[in-house]
Amino acid sequence: MPERLVTIGLHSGLHARPATAFARAAAEQPVPVTISRDGRTPVSARSLLSVLALGAAHGDTVTLAAEGDGADAALDALAGLLTHDQEA
Repeated sequence: MPERLVTIGLHSGLHARPATAFARAAAEQPVPVTISRDGRTPVSARSLLSVLALGAAHGDTVTLAAEGDGADAALDALAGLLTHDQEA
């Protein structure tokens, strides 16, 4: 199963707006993607509430994982959303 360790580059972390954009982008991927933080149980990246519940702040590291055709591309796309601060 492909995984990506991603450091949150968003200045304000995964709060409401970026978490919403991330969950929407995850829902558009052709494979299910999970996200986890600090070794916790992975949650669906498509679930806004689950993503918010992670409490991921700027500088935190999260793990994205996916399986199936297109998993690597999905992980790359979603990792890009978390590493670049689009609110600046």
